Amino acid sequence: MSAQADGLMQQVSSLDFWLDSPLRIVLILVIAALLNLVARTVIHKITAGVSKGTRARIVTKKTAKGSRWVEDTQIANERQAQRATTVGSVLRSVATIVIWVMATLMIISELGFNIAPVIASAGIAGVALSFGAQSLVKDYLAGISMVAEDQLGIGDVVDLGEASGTVESVGLRVTQVRDVEGTLWHVRNGEVLRVGNSSQGWARTVLDVPVAYNSDLDAVTQLLLKTAEEVKQTTESGKSIMGKPEVWGVEQMSGESLTLRLAVKTAPLQQWDVARTLRAHIKRALDQEGFRMPLLNQSIIHQTSSFPSVSARVSPSSGEGESASRGS
Repeated sequence: MSAQADGLMQQVSSLDFWLDSPLRIVLILVIAALLNLVARTVIHKITAGVSKGTRARIVTKKTAKGSRWVEDTQIANERQAQRATTVGSVLRSVATIVIWVMATLMIISELGFNIAPVIASAGIAGVALSFGAQSLVKDYLAGISMVAEDQLGIGDVVDLGEASGTVESVGLRVTQVRDVEGTLWHVRNGEVLRVGNSSQGWARTVLDVPVAYNSDLDAVTQLLLKTAEEVKQTTESGKSIMGKPEVWGVEQMSGESLTLRLAVKTAPLQQWDVARTLRAHIKRALDQEGFRMPLLNQSIIHQTSSFPSVSARVSPSSGEGESASRGS
């Protein structure tokens, strides 16, 4: 035992020993730490670039002249911080785990242990997970993309295809949306093929107003514009109107009616309230000016007690009488 101890001490005290495995282990640790630092720096740059795509939200703000709709940069900054934190934390965790797992395996190999069975087992486990958890990976990757690209956020009104409503929670795997009836939908991010967001930027109210075919188009157009402007100036819903109302012209034409299209740009999520107010005021204005909306596809049926008979008639060419028939 003493000889073995003396040999071990001599081996440890020699320079060749420290220049072999211990030096390589130290280099592995240093390189892993540097790679982790570089990865975190790169991820920080990525998240900073991602956050620049945040879209400002249009919100109502009280001023000396009353309420008006403005872009709220504070909300955008809050969303920017949330998105950067979420994406950055996930990417940093993944990078750290990958780097240090590889470093640990290399250190174990330097210590003289055979890691071939471990690598083989990890490969088999990876193949099994790739088949069993591919939908989970798909959900996480889609969730990272949705958050990074600012496709939706908490409080937005969205249409995700199968579910539409107000976003209550945005996760990396599942997004929660509550519809107008109160049902809370849990939507897997990997299953979302499209996102329709009604809360970003602005919205538009589009109304199709049918009038009689012989109506004066210029008069009806001016009436619609005047009514929309009155709604904008005198009603509470009109405060949500942005810009000037427009009549885009005749949208449809038939033998019974002409349909004019009125378009009004509004603040996001206010288009439905503005549409309801416009319909009520347009109806009153049309009644006051004597314009009537046509009754389409109207049928009048007269019912009698007996069927009318049809008398026989003689063909001028043959002189033969045609058989009598009855109308049904």
